[in-house]
Amino acid sequence: MSSAEKISANVRDDFGKGYARRIRMAGDIPAVIYGHGEDPKHVVLPGHQTTLAARTPNAIFDLDIEGTSVLAMIKDIQRHPIRPEIQHMDLLIVKRGERVEIEVPLHVEGEPAVGAVANQEETVLLVEADAIKAPESITVNIEGREVGAHVLASDVELPADVTLVADAELLIVNISEPEEIDLPEAGEEGGNAPEGDIVEAAE
Repeated sequence: MSSAEKISANVRDDFGKGYARRIRMAGDIPAVIYGHGEDPKHVVLPGHQTTLAARTPNAIFDLDIEGTSVLAMIKDIQRHPIRPEIQHMDLLIVKRGERVEIEVPLHVEGEPAVGAVANQEETVLLVEADAIKAPESITVNIEGREVGAHVLASDVELPADVTLVADAELLIVNISEPEEIDLPEAGEEGGNAPEGDIVEAAE
């Protein structure tokens, strides 16, 4: 379950691109906080601590914004296209006991029946949960499932107090036969030439 990471943040009062670049060069992260009818608030977050906390899906921050406490959930992260750096972060204000819609990562475990393969069609599932107690992942067990079986969103066992928001008929895992790979026969393109067909090089 999620727990609130305590992070100190400073109010950002300059919105130019150059200022944002200087924030990132200093190892910090520019962010915006919004929700609950409040005006968006631009802040600067400590880079290392925030990056570590952001590894948890749907992480909750207990922000100390220059003496004011705010609970906020990660809503969106903009990352550098090449380097493993966070460029900007959107945070959504939440209240204790508030239920929110979130996408939770799906973890498939178990092995299908012999001669069958599992194809995971969805990697996250949209659910509603307590913002502070949201699951970090949801497990889908496929142990022993036969060819032709499938797991729909409605089949996924959800943790207590978590309800499904996604379409109940959404296909999560499909169990099928392994795909056959056609190998070229001798004499076909890419195969071995038949005996007796070797052409001698011209002198």
